[in-house]
Amino acid sequence: MTAFEHLHPALQHHVVNSLGWRTLRPLQEESIPPILAGQHAILIAPTASGKTEAAFLPVLSRMLSDNWTGLSVLYLCPIKALLNNLDTRLSGYCELVGRRSGIWHGDIKASEKTRFLKEPLDCLLTTPESLEVMLVSRRTDRNILFQNLRVVIVDEVHAFAGDDRGWHTLSLLERLTKLAGRELQRIGLSATVGNPTGLLNWLAGHCEGTGLVVAPENGHTTESDVQLDYVGSLENAALVLSRLHRGEKRLVFCDSRSRAEDLAARLRALSVQTFVSHSSLSADERSRAEQAFSTGSDCVIVATSTLELGIDVGDLDRVVQIDAPPTVSSFLQRMGRTGRRQGASRNCLFLATSRPALIRAAGLIQLWRSGYVEPIEPPAAPYHIFAQQLMALALQQGGIGKHTWREWIGRMPAFAHMTEEEIKSIVTHMLAIGVFAEDEGVLWFGRKGEEEFGRKNFMELLSVFQSPPLFSVKHGRIDLGEVHESSFLIRTGERPVLLLGGRNWVATSIDWSSRVAYVEPTELPGKSRWMGSGQPLSFRYCQAIGTVLHSDSNSKHYSRRAAEEMATVYEEFNWLSEGSTTLVVDGSENRTFWWTFAGVRANAMLAQSFNERCGIASAVDNLAIKLDRGLNQETFDAAIELMRTNPPHDGARGDIAKAIEELKFSSCLPQSLAETMLRVRLADTQGVSEILKRAIRRVLA
Repeated sequence: MTAFEHLHPALQHHVVNSLGWRTLRPLQEESIPPILAGQHAILIAPTASGKTEAAFLPVLSRMLSDNWTGLSVLYLCPIKALLNNLDTRLSGYCELVGRRSGIWHGDIKASEKTRFLKEPLDCLLTTPESLEVMLVSRRTDRNILFQNLRVVIVDEVHAFAGDDRGWHTLSLLERLTKLAGRELQRIGLSATVGNPTGLLNWLAGHCEGTGLVVAPENGHTTESDVQLDYVGSLENAALVLSRLHRGEKRLVFCDSRSRAEDLAARLRALSVQTFVSHSSLSADERSRAEQAFSTGSDCVIVATSTLELGIDVGDLDRVVQIDAPPTVSSFLQRMGRTGRRQGASRNCLFLATSRPALIRAAGLIQLWRSGYVEPIEPPAAPYHIFAQQLMALALQQGGIGKHTWREWIGRMPAFAHMTEEEIKSIVTHMLAIGVFAEDEGVLWFGRKGEEEFGRKNFMELLSVFQSPPLFSVKHGRIDLGEVHESSFLIRTGERPVLLLGGRNWVATSIDWSSRVAYVEPTELPGKSRWMGSGQPLSFRYCQAIGTVLHSDSNSKHYSRRAAEEMATVYEEFNWLSEGSTTLVVDGSENRTFWWTFAGVRANAMLAQSFNERCGIASAVDNLAIKLDRGLNQETFDAAIELMRTNPPHDGARGDIAKAIEELKFSSCLPQSLAETMLRVRLADTQGVSEILKRAIRRVLA
């Protein structure tokens, strides 16, 4: 028998006759046996490879064969837009066989949620944050609702696992397991990652069932067409886009919302049909843009990483990347949007708007060509997520025992690895500051906890990230999106002009108490602000940049302009030597730069060590450390020898202090424990070790 023939007969019939599929894709064929057997699984394939169907069809088959009733399948996604995109497809598959699927998130009407609670669907699509609402809400009879749960599918699982949202998600799965009274089958969907087995082990956690990575070779994809062009400015990027690949659908990625808005406005000024998609636009605005783009032909959609995930915007002709994304994995996700049609190749055009961006893009291409993809590394020691989960359980259960919380989340791997001393210090601190109060061994909210996280403010518990101070922007009754409050902090007498959705808006009324701004269209040029910090580049990425700077091995990917600019770059960095770091001494300006190409985290650790051991002040970026004036060779050599004997192990203190301020629920942790967590998270001890092993060349500039 083929794998397809193991599916329920009704499902086989509808796949062939109702859907009209002549064959299944390789991933879909290979996923059927392990999922039907109840194994945990990670399904790995590029965008548009049928991962959703690979997971859902065999799960739907089990639902029919084993006669599951009630809510038996949860489908988790990282963003609401992806849920909305999948809802129609999954509902259609369920309806073919007499089952029902639906969606639950913050934009769904209360009446629809009430209907679901009265008559649960077979499959529910939601986000972890919305699932948390269901678990803590008094309106939900969670014991009844989740008693029949069997399977959880986590889409874009790599987007969860790499940050604290992943630990939150695993904690929720533990609480669902307790409510269902059985081990849940866990299935993750992901694009290419560097450590798929590690990702599977992370998702499966402590579960006893066996697991499998399903990642067939993608044989139909031809050689990828990757090109790097140097345009020098965002204005020139818009000009190139307006003239290049006319008549085609182009998806353009920018790695900031402000740049996406700016580029979209410039393209519209050049009469290019342009749409915008980013997280600060309202759901309706994004949906209208994505729908118009998916049905268009000669048009551009400018997006941030929100469209990196599996949202369907139809067949694309081109992907264009302004400057460079922070990882190879992200690049593969974006390029994977193309090449869907038979015989088409995946493609990506980089448009570098500055020399540093050109160098970063060249480094990324070098890393991609080497076959490297970043491993997913969950953040260490999520003490603050433990505090959040204790509070969520207190809401869920109407108080939680000082020890009975273990029945709910004690087996979540990150919590299971915490020491008794660490656990006790967190609970003791939360009691001491009034987040919790204790009554006969039961924890409930104290005054501070009730004020910040209790029933009136429980929404603060749902997300594990700090929310910036945002204003809602409305045109009449139409919700346009959100901008940072600093967009309205201007000189008295002037009216703020915003750029949102690629269009200019003038504020006509600002309600500071409700944080809503009402706007009207304007011809005046506007700006929108979102406060964010650049992402540090990894050690491997920075090392690839160093490789590029003394080698032209990527030249076949360069346009004439890029090749000419890179030739100038090679000349400027002609002192580089492979296998060593370089100390460049500029005697005329009394400056010294240590070029490590180690990434900002490793460089910050090295710089702090210099300062501690010999009082040398410094500044760092991803590629180099700028050392204080007056540094002499003896002082430098002595500091290096000290570091080689006793290497630094902790992240830089300045970065730790800033990170604690940005860490949600940090107030629930003892200061020492918060610092311990951030020291580990912000450190790159392996990168530091690699750099200290290398010879150091000294060059006079």
